[in-house]
Amino acid sequence: MAEVAGLLLAAGAGRRFGGPKALAVLDGEPFVVRSLRVLAEAGCGPVRVVLGASAAQARALLPDPEAAVVAEDWESGMGASLRAGLRALTETDAGAAVVHLVDLPGVGTEVVRRVAAGADENTVARAAYEGVPGHPVVLGRRWWPEIVAGASGDKGARDWLRERSDLRLVECGDLGTGYDVDRREDLPG
Repeated sequence: MAEVAGLLLAAGAGRRFGGPKALAVLDGEPFVVRSLRVLAEAGCGPVRVVLGASAAQARALLPDPEAAVVAEDWESGMGASLRAGLRALTETDAGAAVVHLVDLPGVGTEVVRRVAAGADENTVARAAYEGVPGHPVVLGRRWWPEIVAGASGDKGARDWLRERSDLRLVECGDLGTGYDVDRREDLPG
């Protein structure tokens, strides 16, 4: 089985949220730390986190600051983060990457494990919640150059995934919600 890396996208400014979501705290734990823990506990390795807004503050929270990758053009959207992260992972031996978003506190270790199960360099898989596609997404190394070439704006790999006939949707509604936190009132109570 291929080594499956974790790639956490955490570069956004969180304008609707009122600040970078990487720095948001839930149950005493910053989102960036929580999301990295989920990836690590699911067996992903190595794990990289893409930072942008408040990069220095977010990096200071990381158990391993060397895991940070700064997307200099993060303000152009999620595509910039995805490009920076996948480029950084090309320096590893990973055969696939679990792409996770920092603002998904309802996605736990078991969701990541289920979506990443059996991943290899050809994998294209995506979590679904009650049939609705969501995150995390698993991308086999074979596809990274193609994804990097097409990732732009806030779409990341959305259009690329939409066109895939080999996309495997993995139902995870029994394990988590998949809801993202856009505003402070979206935080779980």
